[in-house]
Amino acid sequence: MGPLPKRKLSKTRKRTRRNHDKLTLPHLVTCDNCGEPKIAHRVCPSCGYYGGEQVLVLDKDKKES
Repeated sequence: MGPLPKRKLSKTRKRTRRNHDKLTLPHLVTCDNCGEPKIAHRVCPSCGYYGGEQVLVLDKDKKES
């Protein structure tokens, strides 16, 4: 027989341990150029701007379909 717990684990201790296992949502900010929501410190997927400069050239055909 392997090791077994001597006492039942309370709901509070179990939930306190599992408190860090939750998922977090990405922090969204509005793009300064187009106003669309985007992840902070990333290039805007809708317009391709980052820090006031265009760093990606996006095709208009891809955005519409």
